[in-house]
Amino acid sequence: MNLNSILIGSADPQRLKDYYARLFGEPGWIEGGYSGYQIGTGFITVGPHDQVTGRNAQPGRLIWNIESADVKGDFERFKAAGATVVQEPYQPGEAPDAWIATFSDPDDNYFQLLSPMRM
Repeated sequence: MNLNSILIGSADPQRLKDYYARLFGEPGWIEGGYSGYQIGTGFITVGPHDQVTGRNAQPGRLIWNIESADVKGDFERFKAAGATVVQEPYQPGEAPDAWIATFSDPDDNYFQLLSPMRM
């Protein structure tokens, strides 16, 4: 199996499209109110969803991650582009060579930059 994509539903998908375009560049495709951004081999898609209203009341429930060989550098780039910072880069105690930084989108969905995981 291969994780293909994450779909983020929103009552205001245009706002999310604009936000993610500042971070990832213009979407690779736009169709029917949905916008898709390829990150590595996976996709992030934002679009309308009839069961979603307002901001995420529990933003930590689901956090999606972007692997980065330069968490600190990409953190600064995202921050300069207007990303909402939840947690500046830090090293988790159990993985001293790893870095994590957490952001929030306008609907209060969390996503993170993290160092490559060694399996």
